[in-house]
Amino acid sequence: MSRAPARRGVLGMAVLCLLVVAASVAVILTTQPRLGLDLRGGTQIVLQARDTPAGPPDAEAVDRAVEVLRKRVDALGVAEPVLVRSGEDRILVELPDVQDPTEAVEVLGRTAQLTVHPVLSAGDPAAAGRTLPSPEGGDVRIGPAVFTGEGVADARAGTDAQSAPGAFVSLSFTGSAQRDWETLTGQAACAPLGDDARRVAIVLDDRVLSAPPVNATIGCGVGIPGGGDTRITGQFTMDDARELALLIRGGSLPVPVEIIEQRTVGPTLGEAAIDASARAAVIGIVLTGLFLLLAYRLSGLVAVVALLGYGAISAAVLLSLGATVTLPGLAGFVLAIGMAVDANVLVFERAREEYAATGRLPRAVDGGFGGALSAITDAAVTTLLAAGLLVWLASGPVRGFGVTLGIGVLVSLFTALVLTRTLMRPMIALARPSWTGVDRLGRVRTALTRWSPRLYRLPRRWLVASGLLVLLAVLGPVLRGVDLGLEFTGGRLAEFQTGAPADPERVRGALEAAGVDRAVVTASGENLAVRTGPVDQATGDRIAAVVAEATGGAEQVRDELIGPSLGAELRTKALIALALAIAAQLVYLAVRFDWRLGVATVVALAADVVVVFGLVAWLGGPVDGVFLAALLTVIGYSVNDSVVVFDRVRELRGRRPKDAFPDVAGAAVLQTLPRTVNTGIGVLCVLVVLLAFGGGALADFALALLLGLLVGTASSVTLAAPLAVLIDAWSPGAGRSRVRRTAPPARARAGSGAVV
Repeated sequence: MSRAPARRGVLGMAVLCLLVVAASVAVILTTQPRLGLDLRGGTQIVLQARDTPAGPPDAEAVDRAVEVLRKRVDALGVAEPVLVRSGEDRILVELPDVQDPTEAVEVLGRTAQLTVHPVLSAGDPAAAGRTLPSPEGGDVRIGPAVFTGEGVADARAGTDAQSAPGAFVSLSFTGSAQRDWETLTGQAACAPLGDDARRVAIVLDDRVLSAPPVNATIGCGVGIPGGGDTRITGQFTMDDARELALLIRGGSLPVPVEIIEQRTVGPTLGEAAIDASARAAVIGIVLTGLFLLLAYRLSGLVAVVALLGYGAISAAVLLSLGATVTLPGLAGFVLAIGMAVDANVLVFERAREEYAATGRLPRAVDGGFGGALSAITDAAVTTLLAAGLLVWLASGPVRGFGVTLGIGVLVSLFTALVLTRTLMRPMIALARPSWTGVDRLGRVRTALTRWSPRLYRLPRRWLVASGLLVLLAVLGPVLRGVDLGLEFTGGRLAEFQTGAPADPERVRGALEAAGVDRAVVTASGENLAVRTGPVDQATGDRIAAVVAEATGGAEQVRDELIGPSLGAELRTKALIALALAIAAQLVYLAVRFDWRLGVATVVALAADVVVVFGLVAWLGGPVDGVFLAALLTVIGYSVNDSVVVFDRVRELRGRRPKDAFPDVAGAAVLQTLPRTVNTGIGVLCVLVVLLAFGGGALADFALALLLGLLVGTASSVTLAAPLAVLIDAWSPGAGRSRVRRTAPPARARAGSGAVV
């Protein structure tokens, strides 16, 4: 490429980066973020289940109603809501950052019992049925329901000015409802044209939405196939059609409910904890920036600027999408920051290798980006597979994690491959090689390069040591037990009338001093609510006494048991999504690398999850929604680290096909070790500060992530690589598929670097 086109390409990339960053800053300055209930507060609604003709509702029916309501809230676009059963017949709904809950109240309170009926002929008054008003005018006599809204697979609003004025709702059926619909319309087609019996009634809450006649082209007994679409038409607007489709798609409540309370509540974490965590995050990020400057000099400065750009672009995308920021969402953001740091470190370490081989700075930087591209892309794709499946199949906090993670990964690709590269251009042109930080490998790197690795000649020893660690971790939940959080176990809800606005921070501190840990305290006007895990009556009485003393005589007005907010259906969906995500990663790694390396990666991933879970159990940490987000983050770190190692395995095996695979695997681990250490230190700065100075829930999150970072980094060396060696011994050929051949770096020149 000539110099003129190359300069135009560089200029175009610079203009693109400038426009993207400027647009992101504009969005941040003009858009108010949506904070979750744990960070800002929101709306709290209490629903009361009413009696049915069969009798009073039981706990099982109320639990089913919770899952239906969860679908409706998700359809409303409220991210990461809290829905729990309170007592036997109440449902507590918390909607983050919802200040005008009118629409939510309307949707949550409706039963939305959709039924499909045959219409009875006006000339047959003896037939059993009931009369309902028709939207077209007059009355319609309908027979018994043939099937309910549970047979509806999907419902979508639409408009078609040519065939029908106004909006309509398109329905598709599933299961036995497809056959029932075909039978019902086939029977109606046997009635003469113009007869009421040729019509089919679609009824919602004892109100006929539509009673259309079966088309004349449908033959008697033939019917309309239930696998197609059926339109509900009527005199309603597009907004009415969307609401109707939402209700039908969300399902029918098994019991009728009514709203008995509605209030606006403050953040569940408390302002003091949020402020402390924010300060800790800022300190951690500053330390990460200082480390990058120390390790890579001007290249580190480029990485810091690129990370600031990453933060601005990610925040702008989340704000543009209206995403709600909560703790699980922040977990995905932390993982994406780690991947962004890792991408820059990969480029810089590759550039160091290229400079050691060529001695030419521009070629070294270009070679750094080219050499790191494969590992960066593979890590991003495996993470995006997991994030996509979590968004598609999961719900609640798990879906929020997936959304934030997916956005963060895409933005990290742009900042690492476009923004960082653009910023490196002027540095190459103006700076001396000794200023760039890529002119030398460093003493540790040089020693590792010259060392003849024999790490995995006896891989079973590594596997035995890893197996013992996994066994020790498994004993944690068995011997010490697991401290399940409110999301999994439910607990107790106590509400107090304070007579004057109370300070939830003071109450929270008093409860912690009294030994009641991790209590969720929210305040709304003169009402104060305290949620804890399962406690006995004596502890409940102590909580009431502490609250009364801290508020100057609060009166307890409610004391109820509450169900888990992560219900059975939500947990099942999360596990299915996670299993499919791991399977998808295995398939991708098998295709991209080799099935042996894919199996080794997934086994190491599973071991990391077990070890982190066991260590948290040994340390007495809570296993709650925040821990679940941390565990998902650990999985991302584990896969990312193994991908980097096995990418180097594939490259070295292409260059050295005659070498024994244990030697190739050992060399790959040692060559990627500086990248692993530097990336780990960058993320470690944030986590250690959060653990030391952050608020309660964020400190628990930082502990789980810190353990996961250490375990995930170690497992690539102690489990994934030796397991790949052992599998290759049984079935030779690991790392030989789709080889990317590159020129080997020359023998490195010794340098003096203080940082690995």
